[in-house]
Amino acid sequence: MRKFEKISFEQFKKDVKDDKELYESYSLPKRETKFAAGYDFYALYDYTLKPGEIMKIPTGIKVTMEEDDVLLLLDRSSMGFKYNVRMCNQVGVIDADYYNNNDNEGHMWIRIQNEGDKDYVVKKGDGMIQGMFIKYLKVDDEEKNFETRESDY
Repeated sequence: MRKFEKISFEQFKKDVKDDKELYESYSLPKRETKFAAGYDFYALYDYTLKPGEIMKIPTGIKVTMEEDDVLLLLDRSSMGFKYNVRMCNQVGVIDADYYNNNDNEGHMWIRIQNEGDKDYVVKKGDGMIQGMFIKYLKVDDEEKNFETRESDY
């Protein structure tokens, strides 16, 4: 099952703000049109990114998915094309085992940089990135003994 969820209010208080009204007001990602491949993620609050500035931004969202799915977090076209703003890692890769991890419940964050020459202004509820689910393949002769490792997040 693929499903977006809000992080718990306890995690929201740690990562964002102790504000129940803000927590209850934001929306889960959704596709804006029938043929859209990506799910739009919406800003939790207003922010302005000045030229040359880098900002880490919480989404308030976690995702559960099939074990052979990956969620790719991508810039919205207008971010780069119109404003020269992009995610610092270019593409965020969210694996199925990131969901409900011990560190942060699987809370997805983005880090963006303004490489343009004008302020990039985002209002609460504006689309800020998009997520796309992709099925992936594995090699047939893969070893099945995976080590447990701490999350890189």
